Amino acid sequence: MGLRWLWRHQVSALLAVLLIFLLLTLLATRSLQNNRTHELRLTADRRNQRKTAEKHTPIPHQPAKHTPTDRAERQRAHPPVVFLKTHRTGGSTVQNILFRLGERESFTFAFPYRTYQFNYPDRFKVAFVDELPEGSSQFDLLCSHMRLDLPQVRKVMPQNAVFITLLRDPIKTFESVFRYHTSSIPAFFSAHRAAANEGKSALKVFLDSPETFWDPKEPGNGLAKNPMSFDMGLNNQKWNGSWPEDLAQLEEAFHLVMIAEHFDESLVLLGALLGLELEDLAYLRLNARAGNSVTELDENIRAKVRSWNVLDTLLYDFFVQVFWEKAAQYGLEKLKAEAVRLRDSTENIRRKCVSRAAVPPAELEDLLRPRQTELVTIVGYEVRGNLSLQDQGFCVRMMLPELQYHSHLYFKQYGRDMRAAPAD
Repeated sequence: MGLRWLWRHQVSALLAVLLIFLLLTLLATRSLQNNRTHELRLTADRRNQRKTAEKHTPIPHQPAKHTPTDRAERQRAHPPVVFLKTHRTGGSTVQNILFRLGERESFTFAFPYRTYQFNYPDRFKVAFVDELPEGSSQFDLLCSHMRLDLPQVRKVMPQNAVFITLLRDPIKTFESVFRYHTSSIPAFFSAHRAAANEGKSALKVFLDSPETFWDPKEPGNGLAKNPMSFDMGLNNQKWNGSWPEDLAQLEEAFHLVMIAEHFDESLVLLGALLGLELEDLAYLRLNARAGNSVTELDENIRAKVRSWNVLDTLLYDFFVQVFWEKAAQYGLEKLKAEAVRLRDSTENIRRKCVSRAAVPPAELEDLLRPRQTELVTIVGYEVRGNLSLQDQGFCVRMMLPELQYHSHLYFKQYGRDMRAAPAD
């Protein structure tokens, strides 16, 4: 009896010890699991934060050259700007200069509500503009692609806004528009398919019989005839009685119409208009095509391009004359000398910033890779190594493609990504 009682007591004690041990083990295990879960959550949070930082702040910081004491002082130095970015004229290069100015001076950008264009090819409307950011009283810079509607633009921008744009030789412009937008403009794509069947150049097939491929009622065909006139908001299909008055209104509205064939001289006049220094005007040719993506035109093709784009020729010739009138007002000898100074300054900056030019897209990092089209190769630049942080920030910005710079500035202004285009 005594032995049985002693044995039962020992077993009970042993079971109690085992139960306590198991309970402690369970508690320790759960504690470890909780700690591990917490560590994993923190690691994931840090990873997400790092990804967000990498996505939205890939561009090295560039300190401002000067910090105006208030907004009024900044506006006296640099007035609000509207830049009508015309297609395939060199507009991406000018836009980059303005992006750099706007970022450095903390301008408020008038950005498209969706993507990086103002609902192109529709005429510009106030509704296409994103909201004014909190703390801003006005927009300071509008320079994204749009089809001009002057009254609507004036409703968005301050009364003292400076209007500028850029025109290019119509023959060169049309060749570039055709090659770059072959896949996106219905008239061009139809000609491309017909040319593939005939084994001919798509541009030649189109120009041999443009009316066969061009449907003026198709909204996507806006750039298929007189593309610069279309961007300027003019009737690009045919001459009509309103053209002289429309040209006069454009001449009155635009403080400067730059000419691509006189690009450095145009930038000198732009600098005088906006209060910019030579370093501010330094540039690299952006959104440029590889040599094998440019079509050589014989005189026969050039004549057909000129005939199909006769309104663009009229527009261009008119504003070339206006340009030289403004150049004469500035002083032709002074303009020539300042253009030489700009070229020298820009070349020095290029040597400092660029390790390789005309770099194929496959050899570029994502940040510096321009947007490609199906049938054209767009080349870019490679930045030099061993630059100071400030120089790196300046150099990267000077070669930054439009979409990347636009996304960076949009996120910096609104703290969110650009909205995507609505699904078809």
